[in-house]
Amino acid sequence: MHAAAIGWLDPATLLTRFGGAFLWVGVVFVFIECGLLFPFLPGDSLLFATGLFIADGHLHLPLALALPALFLAAIGGNAAGYEIGRAAGPSLYRHDRRFLRREHLDRSHAFFERHGSKALVLGRFVPVVRTFVTVVAGASRMSRRHFLTWSAIGAAIWVTTLTLLGYYLGRAFPGLQDRIDLLVVGIVALSLVPVAVEWLRHRRDRSPRTDQPQSDPTDQTDQPDHSDQTGAST
Repeated sequence: MHAAAIGWLDPATLLTRFGGAFLWVGVVFVFIECGLLFPFLPGDSLLFATGLFIADGHLHLPLALALPALFLAAIGGNAAGYEIGRAAGPSLYRHDRRFLRREHLDRSHAFFERHGSKALVLGRFVPVVRTFVTVVAGASRMSRRHFLTWSAIGAAIWVTTLTLLGYYLGRAFPGLQDRIDLLVVGIVALSLVPVAVEWLRHRRDRSPRTDQPQSDPTDQTDQPDHSDQTGAST
């Protein structure tokens, strides 16, 4: 995903190409990334850039419009991903294609198993997982009401946090949009932190435990053999 953001998916490039329609491009991308099995779109950086561009006047839109539009895109994408997973069921795991990679499903399934319903909130901030965890929830037959409740909470936190972060940083530091390339790299780096944490945790869980006391083979050889003595005394 995020490597592609350096090219034509870079927010500054999208702003130049689409101008005032930037928000609606972001809405489409967020919808796709949040459920249509295409995890390589720059959702994090687009949310951040939307807030930043509104703050510096490049987007003449109120936050009161941008935030609900992006929220609806996120929750709509989740609903679509859930229905895909629910319809496909366990057969989904037999696929291993260019974008529907078995490893992505396995990682999301493990994340879902570890965190339960909270995975729909925490997974928002983990690239790839936020795309597939909703599909896993559908394949696992989580109740729709339960799914939509937790998914809405996650969407609200994700969209609000990143968009307002971009907005208030843009207001506090005018001209920050001139460094949007570095900001995108920073957002990408932050979004990869949860991936690194999960990888380290998974590696630690799979490593053999070394804190168990090891028996000393010399302990048995150093003990006197009392059986002969007992036999001799009789």
